[in-house]
Amino acid sequence: MQYRQLGRSGLRVSVISLGTMTFGGTGPFANVGNAGVDEAMQVLDRAMEAGVNLVDTADVYSEGASEEIVGQVVKGRREGLLLASKCRFSTLPGANGAGSSRYHIIRSLEGSLRRLGTDYIDLYQLHGWDGQTALDETLSCLDTLVRSGKVRYIGCSNYSAWHLMKALAVSERRQLERFACHQIYWSMIGRDVEFEVVPATVDQGLGILVWSPLAGGLLTGKYRRDRRPEGGRHLTAWSEPPIYDEAKVYDIIDALVAVAEARGVPAAQVSLAWLLSKPAVTSVIVGARDALQLSQTLPAADLELTPQELARLDAVSASPLPYPLWHQAKTVSDRFSDADRLAIVASQARQNT
Repeated sequence: MQYRQLGRSGLRVSVISLGTMTFGGTGPFANVGNAGVDEAMQVLDRAMEAGVNLVDTADVYSEGASEEIVGQVVKGRREGLLLASKCRFSTLPGANGAGSSRYHIIRSLEGSLRRLGTDYIDLYQLHGWDGQTALDETLSCLDTLVRSGKVRYIGCSNYSAWHLMKALAVSERRQLERFACHQIYWSMIGRDVEFEVVPATVDQGLGILVWSPLAGGLLTGKYRRDRRPEGGRHLTAWSEPPIYDEAKVYDIIDALVAVAEARGVPAAQVSLAWLLSKPAVTSVIVGARDALQLSQTLPAADLELTPQELARLDAVSASPLPYPLWHQAKTVSDRFSDADRLAIVASQARQNT
C-alpha cells in the first residue's frame, strides 16, 4: 500500500480508503449495500491487511447505522486507524436538523462520536454546501472543535470552486483552521470537476478524496452494451452518479475493458489506477458489499498505467472545454500555472488522438 500526504497537512493516508456507505442498508442506502456487523468486520479485516488506514463514513448513511457498525468493527483497533465522518444533511428533528450551523454541527458531531464509540474523529467533513449559514459561523465552530481535540482535521465535500475559495478566504481572514481536503465525485464518466473544482483545489494545496471512483459500479466492467448485472444499483431508484450520454459511457467502458484485458487485471483496478495518476488525488474511497469484492479492487494501489494507456483513457473520456476555458486556452495559455493546465490538457487529449 502507498501513502500520500493529505494536502498541506502532515497526515498520511493510504491511496485506497474504505468507504462504508454499504454498511447498514437502511432506507435508500439499501440500494448500495446492506452489510451487517459480521460482513463489515470481514471487509475491514481485508482492508487493514492490505494497509488501508482511512475509514470514511457519514452520519446520514443508513440513518446512522453505518457509523454504529463502524464503531463496532473498529473497537479494540482504533489506534493507527483514521476515522472520517461528515455532517450537513438532515439527521435530526426540527427546523435546525440540517445545515452547517453551529447548532447542527455540534449536535451532529456528538451523535457521531457516540455511534462510533470514540472521543475524537480524525477527519470531519462538511458533506455539502449550506448557502444560508454564514461561513464565519461554520468555520469558527469547526475551528473550536479542532482546538477542543474532538476533531483532528477538517474538510469539505461536494463544494463548487467558488464555494471552496470563499471558505478558504474566510479561514485565512480570521486565522481559523483550514480545510485539509476536498472530497469529490470523480471518474472517467464524471470528469466535469477537472474544469474548475480540481484546479482550485490543487492551487490551494488541498488533498483530494474521491467518492464513487467506479461510478457506482459502472466502471467495473460488469456493465456492457449487451448486458447489465443483476442487482446492480443502476437498475434501481439510486441515481448517483447521473448518466447524461449513455453511448459515451459504453465507449469509455469498451476502452477500459480493452486496457484491463491486455493487462490481465479487472477493469475496476484500471479505473482506480487512472484516478490515482491524477494530480492532488490523495486517496480513492472504495466501498464493498463483502471482503471478496474489496479484494478485487485493492491491488489497484500498486498498478501503474503506461503513458499510452493513460492517454487512451483520457482521450475517450474527455469532454469539450466550457467557457471561459476554451477562450483562455486560445488566448492566455502562455501564462498558465500548473493548476490552469489541468483541465486544458485533459480536454485536448481527445482532440489530439
